[in-house]
Amino acid sequence: MMAKLRRVVPAILADSPHALETMVRRAEGFAGWVQIDIMDGVFVPSRSVTSEDIASLAPGFDWEAHLMVREPEKLIEGFHLAGATKIIVHYEAVKVLPGDIVEHITSLGMAAGMAINPETPVSVLRDDLVSKLDGILFLSVHPGFYGAKFLPEVLDKIKEFRRLYPDVAIGIDGGIKEGNIARVAEAGVDEICVGSAIFVQPNPSESYKRLQKLAREGWQQTDSGPLLP
Repeated sequence: MMAKLRRVVPAILADSPHALETMVRRAEGFAGWVQIDIMDGVFVPSRSVTSEDIASLAPGFDWEAHLMVREPEKLIEGFHLAGATKIIVHYEAVKVLPGDIVEHITSLGMAAGMAINPETPVSVLRDDLVSKLDGILFLSVHPGFYGAKFLPEVLDKIKEFRRLYPDVAIGIDGGIKEGNIARVAEAGVDEICVGSAIFVQPNPSESYKRLQKLAREGWQQTDSGPLLP
C-alpha cells in the first residue's frame, strides 16, 4: 500500500481538451498531486476528456485518474501509457472481479484505488479486496458534475469504514468547500479531493491554500498520519 498522506487534492473535471489544458497549466503552478476525472456519459451523465488528451499535455505534476466509466478495465492500459501514477475505479462499474482489475493496475506499476458511490454500503468492501488496494475513495455527491450537493451522511460511512480498517488510506470526493472542509477532515479522511472550490474560483492557487489551511485545522483534531506541507 502507498503511505497514508493527509492532503487536499485538486480535482480536474474538464469536458474538452482546451478546458483540460487550461486547468492543467493552472494546477502546475500550485499542486504536486492532482486527480483528473474521466467520465464516459454512460456510468455518469457527463462526458470528459480521454487518456490521449492528458498524454498530449505531459502534466508537470503526479496525477491519478478517477475513472467514472462503465467497464474501466478496458481503459487501464491507456492511462498507464498517459503517465498516471494511480488509477481509481468504481466498484459499481467494474464488470470483472474487482480484485482482478486491481491486480491489473498494480501489475503495471501503478497504485490502485476503489471508489464507491454514496448509496453503496461499506459492506461491499471485503477484506480480500481492501488488502489489495492503496486506498478507498468515498463519493460524497452523486458523481458527474462540478458543484453537486454535498451528502453529509457519507461521513458516517467513512467513520464506519475507519473502525473496520484503521490503517487504510481514505479519500473523499465531492461537494467539499471552505465551509465544510474542516468537518470533513475531522471525520478521519486522509485525502480530500476538491474541484469547483478550487478551479471555479477567481484565483485557484489562493483557494487551494485556504482549503489546505482549513483542512489542517480539522486534522489537528485527530492524531493519525503525516500532514503534507
